[in-house]
Amino acid sequence: MSLADRVRFPEFLSRAMTAQQAAALIPHGVNVGMSGFTGAGYPKALPQAIAEHARQEHAQGRPYKINVWTGASTAAECDGVLAEAQAVAQRLPFNTDPKARQAVNAGEIDFIDMHLSHVAQHAWFGFLGPMNVAVIEVLGVTADGLLIPSTAVGNNKTWLEIADKVILEVNTKPPGKMEGMHDIYYGTAIPPRRMPINMTHADDRIGDAYLKVDPAKVIAVVETHKGDRDNVFAVPDENSNRIAAYIIDFLSHEMRMGRLPKDMLPIQSGVGNVANAVLAGLLTGPFENLLGFTEVLQDGMLDLLRAGKMRKASATSISLSAPAYKDFEDNIDFYRERIILRPQEISNHPELVRRLGVIAMNSMIEADIYGNINSTHLMGSAMMNGIGGSGDFARNGYLSFFVTPSVAKNGAISCIVPMCSHVDHTEHDTQIIVTEQGLADLRGLAPRQRARVIIERCAHPDYRPMLEDYLERAQRKGPQHTPHILTEALSWHQRFVDTGSMKAP
Repeated sequence: MSLADRVRFPEFLSRAMTAQQAAALIPHGVNVGMSGFTGAGYPKALPQAIAEHARQEHAQGRPYKINVWTGASTAAECDGVLAEAQAVAQRLPFNTDPKARQAVNAGEIDFIDMHLSHVAQHAWFGFLGPMNVAVIEVLGVTADGLLIPSTAVGNNKTWLEIADKVILEVNTKPPGKMEGMHDIYYGTAIPPRRMPINMTHADDRIGDAYLKVDPAKVIAVVETHKGDRDNVFAVPDENSNRIAAYIIDFLSHEMRMGRLPKDMLPIQSGVGNVANAVLAGLLTGPFENLLGFTEVLQDGMLDLLRAGKMRKASATSISLSAPAYKDFEDNIDFYRERIILRPQEISNHPELVRRLGVIAMNSMIEADIYGNINSTHLMGSAMMNGIGGSGDFARNGYLSFFVTPSVAKNGAISCIVPMCSHVDHTEHDTQIIVTEQGLADLRGLAPRQRARVIIERCAHPDYRPMLEDYLERAQRKGPQHTPHILTEALSWHQRFVDTGSMKAP
C-alpha cells in the first residue's frame, strides 16, 4: 500500500519527504515528543535519521542532542540508535533499551523516571517545559485531516496538542483495518476546569476513533513500512507457573468469600513471562466473561479473547510476539470488535482504576520484609527500566499483586530483603506479594505481622533463616513500630557488591 493510499488529505501529501530531510528540521537542544509505548507504535525511520544527523554534527565539532519524551519504552531502532549516537540529553518517562540504560547509568543521559499517568498532565501543566517537535507514528490520514492511530496511543494526543511542530511518520505495514479500534478521549482539561470522565465500565467507549492535529503544525510527512519490535515470550517456566497458580487460587478464594463478584473485576497485567503465565492460568481457570483494563495488551490476552473467556480488552498499546501478531493481523476483524486502544492518561488514570475496581498484577525487583517494593533500581543505584504504570495501578487497584521469583542470579540475590535498597511503592501501597514459594496477603496486618508472613511464605529457604534471625534481633532492640537494625539493613546488598552473593559467609 502506497503513501497516497494511506494519506487521503492532499495538504499533507505535499509535505512528504525523506526521513533524512525531516531529521534536519529538528535542531539541537529541543524537546521532542515521540510516539511509542512498550515496543509498539514508535517512529521507525526518524530516530535513525536523527542519529545519523547527530553523528554528522559531532564529526563537524558541533553539539547535537535532543530531549526525548515518549509514552513508555520504544525499541533498539529508536532509543538504542539515539543513545549509541549520543543524541539524547534527557529521556522520560521509561526505557528498556540496554544501550540507553547503559548511558543513563553512566550519567550520559539525564533520565526522569515518572508514573505514566503523570506524564501527559505534567506536560500540559508546563512542568516539563515546551514541546518543540512531536514525531508521531500513524497508520494514515483521513480525507478530513484526522489521524488514524497506530498500534500504540500512549501520549500521542497530548503531544499533538501541545507541540509547536509535528512530523508524521506514516507506517503502511500495520493493517489498515485497525481503523476504528481506537477511543481517543478529548474531555480532559487543566484544573480547575476538569470534568468527570464518563466511564463506568472497562469496555465503555467515551471518545473518538481518530487523533486530531492542527494542519498548520505539520511540517513533514515521512513514509515507513516496518513492524513493531518483536516481543519474545519464553514458555512459562516452573516458577512462573507456580506464581500464576497461587494468584488463580487466591482469586478463586476471594470469589468464594464474596469479596469478588462472580463476573470478576477488570484485569491489569504487567508485561513479561510471569504476566503471561497468569493470563494462561485465567484461560483454564473458572472465570468467565472477563474484562481487561491494562496498559499493554500482550499474547495472553489475545488467547483469552480468542477463547471467549475475555469479553473486551482495553489498553493503550498492543505489544505481541511474532506469532501472536500474525494472528492479530489474520483475524483483525475479530479483534477490532474486542480491543479498545486509548490514550495512557485514560488507561492509567488513577481515578478510573479505583472506580472500575481493577485487579493489578505487576512485577518487582525486590520487596522488603515489611512490604516496601523496589521496581526500578539494582543494588539501590543502577536504573533498570523505570516505575512505568505500576504505581498508577498498585495504589488504586481493588486488589494489587507484586510478583517476582524469590531469588535472582542463580540464588546469589534474595528478592526478599531486610530493607529495600530503593523504594518505589511503600508498604501502604502493597496488598499481596507472590513468589514461587507462596503468597503473602498483607491486608489488615501491622508491620511485625507483615514481616512474619512475607518471610514464611515468600522468602527462599536459603534466605529464610537469615531473615528470621534479622527480624528477631531487630525486635529485641526495644520499642519499635517497624523493627530494623540500621547498621545491617542494607548489608545484604553491600555483601553482594563486595562478594557477588547475598548469602552469609
